[in-house]
Amino acid sequence: MDDQDRKAEMAAIEARIAAAKGLQEPKPRMDEHYSQAQMAWRMVIELVAGLGIGFGIGYGLDLFFGTLPVFMVLFVLLGLAAGVKTMLRSAQEMQKENAANEAAEE
Repeated sequence: MDDQDRKAEMAAIEARIAAAKGLQEPKPRMDEHYSQAQMAWRMVIELVAGLGIGFGIGYGLDLFFGTLPVFMVLFVLLGLAAGVKTMLRSAQEMQKENAANEAAEE
């Protein structure tokens, strides 16, 4: 084997190694785009957070005033309404984003 054959063989091996490394590279993350599962978990967390905050405020007021769980029931319902309102706002935001993406594709 002469020197040129070795150089050509080494170049071919290096090209194969580079191609193999290119296949193993991690794909870039897209932080801007959320999957449907992530959005669903976001909505669930918003609903549960509204309920939890409403429960905490109502329970605290009931302990402070020494009343029956009147405030707790009232604030749990208000927390539920706030959670649902936040969920609907998130759904509208997602719908607008999808419509903008579809319009950009056309």
